[in-house]
Parts: sequence; structure tokens; C-alpha cells
Amino acid sequence: MKVVVQRSKQASVTIEGEVVGAIEHGLVLLVGITHEDTEDDIRWMADKVAGLRIFEDENEKMNFSVVDVGGQILSISQFTLYGDSRKGRRPNFMAAARPELAEPLYNRFNELLRAAGLIVETGRFGAMMDVDLVNSGPVTLIIDSKQ
Repeated sequence: MKVVVQRSKQASVTIEGEVVGAIEHGLVLLVGITHEDTEDDIRWMADKVAGLRIFEDENEKMNFSVVDVGGQILSISQFTLYGDSRKGRRPNFMAAARPELAEPLYNRFNELLRAAGLIVETGRFGAMMDVDLVNSGPVTLIIDSKQ
């Protein structure tokens, strides 16, 4: 499982001209699932994201998590995180999990974040989406459950 984490001042996701999810202060997550991912990977990642200390304290040190600051999550499924472009000019997405595996794991990941007390907004799995965000910092991290 790979997640691109972006600290955001505000963000939204739009499908066919309709805003389907929006947050104020919090995190935008681009979530990729691979064939090997399990419930353990999903749990580990949800715990990591919820507890990740990337919000600044009064001394401008990254000491607070999204939970600590009362932030929200905008979670977007993103199979292209598993695109392999080492050969040729067109990426190969063979490492991305098929929808019948990926969608339940993605939904479970979001459930676990909600269970941690977070408000979680999402796009629509498999849809073409436009994501709009103001990246705060900018702070962007890539977390991989396999590394």
C-alpha cells in the first residue's frame, strides 16, 4: 500500500462538475493498493496516517497529528501510484490491485481512519476525478507499507 500524504489548508474532489467531497484544514491522501496488501497493511497505514506528526506546534516544530489539530481527511483512490514507467513511454499498472480487491481495502482504510475520530471525505472509487487543494507548507510525504 502506498499513500501520498499532503498537508492541506483546504481541498475538494469533483466528479462531472459536482463536488462530492471537501475538507478544510487537514490531509489529502492519494491511496494506492497493490495485490499483496492485507488487512494488516491497511491497519498499519491508517494508524500511521492518523498519528503522523506533520502539523506545527507554537514553536513551528512538526509535533501534532491530524487528530491533535482537529483536521479532516480527503481520501482519494489512486491506482496510478503503482504505475511502472521504467520501460517504454506508457506506464504499466500490473502492480495495482484489481478493483475487486482494492475497493474493499480502500473502504476499510477509510473506516479505520473514521474509527480514529477523523472526519473522512472521499471521491468515488474508479471515477475520473478533479482534485483541488491548497498544499500547506508545502508538506508532501510518500508512505509505503512495504518499505
